[in-house]
Amino acid sequence: MQTFLWTLVKVLIASLVAGVILNRLGLTPDELIRYSGMTRERLEELAQQGIAWAVPNVMLGALVIVPVWFLIYLFRPPGPQQ
Repeated sequence: MQTFLWTLVKVLIASLVAGVILNRLGLTPDELIRYSGMTRERLEELAQQGIAWAVPNVMLGALVIVPVWFLIYLFRPPGPQQ
């Protein structure tokens, strides 16, 4: 867990540095979106479609994975505590 948190901190710091540099260059998120040929509304629509696709698939997968994980957790041999 500590490795994950440290990685998250590094990504946040790198994002902050990149944001400051882009801001100093006079670039804004709206300009970058326009430059890519997209609109804010289209990006919101794509995000909603992605969420609408992902949530049912995650739930379906969880119906299989969570019980299997729980059974493995219950029946694993005792060992040293981590």
